[in-house]
Amino acid sequence: MNKLGNKKEKSIWQGTVISVQPRIRLTRSFDQSSHTYLGYVLRIDGEIDNDERIFTVGIGKAAQAKYNFQYRDVISGKCSQVKNPNLEPAEYYKVSGLKILEKSSILQDPPPWINISPTLEEYRERGHRRLSRRTYNSKCIACIWGCCMPVEIIIDQWNPNKVQYRYETFCYGPKSCDFYKAGPNRKVPGRKGMVWEEPDWVDEEATSHRGPDE
Repeated sequence: MNKLGNKKEKSIWQGTVISVQPRIRLTRSFDQSSHTYLGYVLRIDGEIDNDERIFTVGIGKAAQAKYNFQYRDVISGKCSQVKNPNLEPAEYYKVSGLKILEKSSILQDPPPWINISPTLEEYRERGHRRLSRRTYNSKCIACIWGCCMPVEIIIDQWNPNKVQYRYETFCYGPKSCDFYKAGPNRKVPGRKGMVWEEPDWVDEEATSHRGPDE
């Protein structure tokens, strides 16, 4: 037993990377929104604590800059279970002991894009469009431009403790992608039963500086 007596040991894991996507939290307050850039999410097909399955691990921007993880890398490390799943897109975080056991050499014509992910600053500069959850799960789960964000919705700005949580999927990729489907407009609850429906121009404005193939 360690010195604290009740501190849980980190989980040991190893597996094959099947996606590297941005790790971003979205906060909504009716028609206002903001992003928190946490790092990257690694989706791993492998073994964690002797359990073979697909799981997700959150890493920081410095770790991704150091290792340049990408699709089909075989890697290992240690991690802790996320304390609040409502605020994290990954199951595990606080990663240590990262190792690349086998570096990927796979090349593939996109979509999906499976090359090394860009920096968080580039994601922020590109802007995103809403993405159908069904399309994300079936077509975009391996793509560096896909993103599943945990969303904290502040129902009443005068009572910030009144919140709801959900997940939303987005695309940072080229507008010309044949896989892309927007899905329904997002609805955001507010005070006294009010609901704001996010219009299409929000996505159009966020990506207006990019051409169709950018």
